[in-house]
Amino acid sequence: MPGAEVELAGIRVAFDENVVLDDVDLRVAGSEVIALLGPSGSGKSTLLRVIAGIVAPDGGTVTIDGVDMTATPTHRRGVGMVFQDNQLFPHRSTLDNVAFGLKMSGVGRTERHERAATWLTRVGLEGFGSRRVTELSGGEAKRVALARTMIAEPSVVLLDEPLTGLDRDLHDQLVDELAELLHGSDATAIIVTHDVAEATAIADRTVLLDDLQPHGTARR
Repeated sequence: MPGAEVELAGIRVAFDENVVLDDVDLRVAGSEVIALLGPSGSGKSTLLRVIAGIVAPDGGTVTIDGVDMTATPTHRRGVGMVFQDNQLFPHRSTLDNVAFGLKMSGVGRTERHERAATWLTRVGLEGFGSRRVTELSGGEAKRVALARTMIAEPSVVLLDEPLTGLDRDLHDQLVDELAELLHGSDATAIIVTHDVAEATAIADRTVLLDDLQPHGTARR
């Protein structure tokens, strides 16, 4: 699916009295890869969840390809998300983890397993399908989480610090692999990170969260 343009206008989120995002504006072109930078606790992850529909903003709009999606459920937005903690299913095999979204969409068993095996190969895990995800290394689990998101061919991919917790050598290897995968797809991608070097290596453009809001008041 071709990458979708994403536009945020006046996004505001507050939890109780804590203002997390204050009047955030952002435009991402179709098939552009951007990195959203900011210190830990600054509101980057919350902004991704607003785009995905996991968190409802207290104000503002989320527009995807010219359509107001602010009140649209997550599963109807054409958005995929890779979480920092992977969120894999420990009771399912690696193959079934990758194929899970296709199963929920009603894709038949043979087709979804074939597509999942193809994606495991694309992320360097050919032959890993029968393994339990609890047996995977940290880097392997990151690859499975990425494959599970990308297999659905989302028009927008959101990545919440997907390379956190890896040793430096593995991190640097996966930076290169992730950059190649994202730029080789048609998806629009927004990756959250606090690592400037990582952002520069992966993204077409880097954006500071504080530059997107008038008062720099993000706190989460």
